Amino acid sequence: MPRPSVREQIVDAAFEQFHRHGYNACGVKLITDSAGVPKGSFYNHFDSKEALALVVMDRYGETRHLDELANTKVAPLTRLRNHFEALAKDIVEYGYERGCVYGNFSNEAADHIPAIREGVAAAFDFWAEAVEKAIREAQADRSLTSTQDPETLSRFLINAWEGAIVGERAAKSGESFAAFFTLAFEVVLR
Repeated sequence: MPRPSVREQIVDAAFEQFHRHGYNACGVKLITDSAGVPKGSFYNHFDSKEALALVVMDRYGETRHLDELANTKVAPLTRLRNHFEALAKDIVEYGYERGCVYGNFSNEAADHIPAIREGVAAAFDFWAEAVEKAIREAQADRSLTSTQDPETLSRFLINAWEGAIVGERAAKSGESFAAFFTLAFEVVLR
């Protein structure tokens, strides 16, 4: 198997470090040390830590189980539940030590770094559109009787999910996720 490129080693290390420690706690040196490459090689591939963060956000988006939301062979409400269950499983598997990169970057850097704010906003928009589409399908097939605007429901679910992640990272108990699933799927999406 071919050895990964230095650029890919840096992206892989940054993905891990940003996800585990957040944006502000990760300097270029930590990332390059984790990648096992010289610090100077970073600047051969990226203009800045912000530029690397945008690449990491794109890669993170590829791991968010959005393809499951588009699988029309599965009922829309089942797809939605499966989507959030897969996200929960990812967090639980890492002992609640990792949150959502979008949420982490939003809290840490969006107020100070316009490129990150724009990247986070675009990522949340893309995610919300995928959730909204499944909600529209559930309303169309009448498995969801709520007439609430699908865009509003989508944003609410994502915001509630992000809050549940924060609760889980603090408590590490499963209670915030349980509350999310109860209210989201037994009350909001009835």
